[in-house]
Amino acid sequence: MGQSLLPPSGGDDNIQPIDLKAALEERYLAYALSTIMHRALPDVRDGLKPVHRRIVYAMSEMGLRSNTAFRKCAKIVGEVMGNFHPHGDQSIYDALVRLAQDFSVRYPLVDGQGNFGNIDGDSPAAMRYTESKMTPVAELLLEGIDQDAVDFRDTYDESSSEPVVLPGAFPNLLANGSTGIAVGMATSIPPHNAHELCDAALLLIRKPDASIEELVDLVPGPDFPTGGIIIDGRESIIEAYKTGRGGFRVRAKWEVEDLGRGVWQIVITEIPYQVQKSRLIEKIAELLIARKLPLLEDVRDESAEDVRVVLVPKSRSVDPTIMMESMFRLTELESRFPLNMNVLSMGRVPKVMSIGDVLTEWLHHRREVLQRRSRFRLAAIERRLEILGGYLIAYLNLDEVIRIIREEDEPKQVMMERFTLSDLQAESILNMRLRSLRKLEEFEIRTEFEGLTKEKADIEALLASDEKQWQTVAYEIGDVKKKFAKATELGRRRTQFADAPQADDEAIQQAMIEKEPITVVISEKGWIRALKGHISDTASLQFKEGDGLKIVFPASTTDRILVFTTGGKAYTLGGDKLPGGRGHGEPLRIIVDMENDQDVLTAFIHDPARKLLLSSAAGNGFVIPEADVVANTRKGKQIMNVSMPDETKLIVPVKGDHVAVVGENRKLVVFPLAQIPEMSRGKGVRLQRYKDGGISDLRCFAIADGLTWSDSAGRSFVKTKDELVEWLGDRASVGRTVPKGFPRSGKFSG
Repeated sequence: MGQSLLPPSGGDDNIQPIDLKAALEERYLAYALSTIMHRALPDVRDGLKPVHRRIVYAMSEMGLRSNTAFRKCAKIVGEVMGNFHPHGDQSIYDALVRLAQDFSVRYPLVDGQGNFGNIDGDSPAAMRYTESKMTPVAELLLEGIDQDAVDFRDTYDESSSEPVVLPGAFPNLLANGSTGIAVGMATSIPPHNAHELCDAALLLIRKPDASIEELVDLVPGPDFPTGGIIIDGRESIIEAYKTGRGGFRVRAKWEVEDLGRGVWQIVITEIPYQVQKSRLIEKIAELLIARKLPLLEDVRDESAEDVRVVLVPKSRSVDPTIMMESMFRLTELESRFPLNMNVLSMGRVPKVMSIGDVLTEWLHHRREVLQRRSRFRLAAIERRLEILGGYLIAYLNLDEVIRIIREEDEPKQVMMERFTLSDLQAESILNMRLRSLRKLEEFEIRTEFEGLTKEKADIEALLASDEKQWQTVAYEIGDVKKKFAKATELGRRRTQFADAPQADDEAIQQAMIEKEPITVVISEKGWIRALKGHISDTASLQFKEGDGLKIVFPASTTDRILVFTTGGKAYTLGGDKLPGGRGHGEPLRIIVDMENDQDVLTAFIHDPARKLLLSSAAGNGFVIPEADVVANTRKGKQIMNVSMPDETKLIVPVKGDHVAVVGENRKLVVFPLAQIPEMSRGKGVRLQRYKDGGISDLRCFAIADGLTWSDSAGRSFVKTKDELVEWLGDRASVGRTVPKGFPRSGKFSG
């Protein structure tokens, strides 16, 4: 038996009790910090997360410059994983692929050869097939890395070192954007135009306290690699950039293509950023099949290298704007890209920054890189000047130097004492080649010495002057601006700005519903259903036991149905949303929040141009525009204020100029409509005075045409203006007994 792996007898000697809460807090915090710092959030200075930084640095170490040959991605991923990034090869390759996709990254850092995926969301080829190297953008990010421009730290196995941050001569954070989800925080930064960012940075050098408004004059908004049109107003863009939080609504770019003879189709040439084209077309096709896009006939993808999605309208009479507005509402042809500029400030502190703060911190990083590179160059110059000084002494005493080297046992010490040389100078003289002893060499050394002395003075002057440092940073940024100017193919602005067209909401709503005839049926007990088609024979309608027909009227799926209750509330239902005609439908109380002690009073098709006259059982009433009645929620809208035992009793459309009111006491009064106020909510005013009982019926009419009614036998009666004289009066009067022939029911319609 080998050595036992069991714990020593007693068993619990090595068990240490720890507080579970404390242990979880400590470990989860460590995990959260690691995710925030080393995975999800980019550094504000170079705009990179560790995996991207390591990919770019590994490619630089492998010598994969933009002017060299391509290398297999598998080789690069192996280098990154073996030396710098101890994570899965697939995650590294995915990050590398994204840096090469010109539809994902505005200014690619990797130049890829082979299949790197496409805008349809197809996967790239495996890393053993694809090849890559750096782009000039990545070279700019690395510029000065070998001149002590940035700090280095040990790699994970301490076998070599890696940069903490890259020198970043390119405004990468804002130019390429970044997205990431950490623990308890996330980041989402859209890509921008490098030319505009350089302009904004130069403004901040000249005027460090420049306002966000001034910066937005230069950087009007994001510039997505896939183009598109941003439809946000300037105010909301300024607010987003000021707070570092917000979002941008991006729409596809479309145009109407004339096919002759009045026939046309819509062609989409740019789609919103990070929308997969194939998925977008699938979704449009699904909506077509579900008949949610009644204005659209067909969708086709005719894309090759460029995006070309064709939308065919149902007929040539369709309004292209309304058709597109309905498409924007239902599909990803319009999408919102969130802005959350949560980045690692100074590489350590995660915080949400404004666009001005981000650019300022990048500028300070550029200045620090300039100072460090200058000091590095200064040290190199001083070392070289020291060596050149030694060479000059050697030339002046050439014969003596040769003699010492030939005859002395320890020539270095002797030379140092004889000519008061430093260790470095003596070592350099001893390492000189014989061929350097030409006469010409002395002249060249003096020229180099003078040139370096002047350069040293320039660098010292630069390091001593803040103004000169900022001038140099501005010059470098100007250089980058020239390389990526809007005149170049890579630098031109791709995303445009526009105001969303002011289309009629009602028309768009209609465009999203297939228009079909329906018959709306409401039972006595408040069950509602919509039968297909217009049904004239209501006798065949089935109801639950003890229930019967209350209201039936023809409508269409595009109509909005208004339902009024006895409690003075109004509800709005879409004709397309009503329960189907199979069975008995559904109780209205389930569809909307209707109180149990209220019943359905009436229901009809909404006509926004109309006005309604409402009256309670007690005889109070007012006029309301029908547009004010529409309620967009389940809760409905309280229109008439009534309290038990009173309730809303009558709703009639307003027409003509007079109102006739009949009470349950069979008294009739006629008065001008103008005496009833128009309100959007309330109790109303008294229409007719009663001792007891309440209102029976009311009708709006034009006095010139006379007042009409019909009896139970269907005969019509008309009282002309002159005949109505004895009933004409003012609102809230008692009125006179109804004329002869008036229906016994007390209603105008028998």
